[in-house]
Amino acid sequence: MTHFLQLHLLLPYAASNLNRDDTGRPKTLVFGGAERLRISSQSLKRAFRTSEVFSDGLPGALGTRSQSFMQGLIDALVALGLELEEATKRAEAVIEHDHLGKVKDKGKGSAKTEQLVHLGPEELVAINALAERLTGSAALDEKAMLVLRDKPRAADIAMFGRMLADNPAFNVEAAVQVAHAFTTHRATVEDDYYTAIDEIKNADQDADRGAGFIGVQEFGAGLFYLYICVNADLLTDNLSGDKALASDTAEALILAAATVSPKGKQNAFASRAKANYALLEIGDESPRSLAAAFQHAVGASSKDTGDQFADSVRRLTDLRDGFARAYDEKLESTEMKVGDPTSATLADLITAARAVFLG
Repeated sequence: MTHFLQLHLLLPYAASNLNRDDTGRPKTLVFGGAERLRISSQSLKRAFRTSEVFSDGLPGALGTRSQSFMQGLIDALVALGLELEEATKRAEAVIEHDHLGKVKDKGKGSAKTEQLVHLGPEELVAINALAERLTGSAALDEKAMLVLRDKPRAADIAMFGRMLADNPAFNVEAAVQVAHAFTTHRATVEDDYYTAIDEIKNADQDADRGAGFIGVQEFGAGLFYLYICVNADLLTDNLSGDKALASDTAEALILAAATVSPKGKQNAFASRAKANYALLEIGDESPRSLAAAFQHAVGASSKDTGDQFADSVRRLTDLRDGFARAYDEKLESTEMKVGDPTSATLADLITAARAVFLG
């Protein structure tokens, strides 16, 4: 049976604009007839993947996503004596041979791909090692141009997957699913009108005292529900059976999900938060989100007390218990609640998660 780790979090954000649309407005969704603030899964995964939590917890086991992997190879080939045109040609041959994507502006000296490509550490090493082999008469030998690995030792690729449209044999199925976070209650997007003062002009008694700049930025506030599902068996398989690395990966993910905020408008709002509530469920039951607990916005029910956090926790645990009764679920649960000295800690959640991989 497949083992799943399901993580449910409640994160409070005061005035913030962590994830905005093309107009600068905080992203939203309508759920149960009520508008909510939303943080996209893409924004969350990006924040996790680029955080110090990941870099410190998974050293040497993170990939890189770019269109410009071959620029370093071109530079190395030029340094070894090849003309730029020939160096570019050979770098483009690597892209085409490994089907890393379509070459962008072919022959113009950059050897970029049209798409972003996510490569693991050993694949990046393979690119850097190509320079010596791509010089000389056998420079374009096919074996000399192999870059891609079937299962790169990259925790972020193992978690969030990889798609190479031109080379599906090297795709990696994501072992981790991250839902869009949304407020458990109805939320309103508000406007922040602000001005900037021209200090030199303002010091001139005879000058117009009007603002040097006037602007408006939008923001919102709320308690967000976040759901993450980890296929523990697939995560281990994606890492070629390395249970220790899979365990470290699960730890980094839980720690990041509870403590890392997206970077949107942080200088304007300092909207950093840690999870006030976390529930980790482990078992081989079919996974399910607890988002339905908030289909009716918190505050709209006669059972709600006006305490959004307490009401949200009650809604979550009630639905969890309802699923357990209806489906005879037998999940191992570890629950952290900030302010409750009898609850588990984040370290307890991590210990439970690591045991899935290490026994």
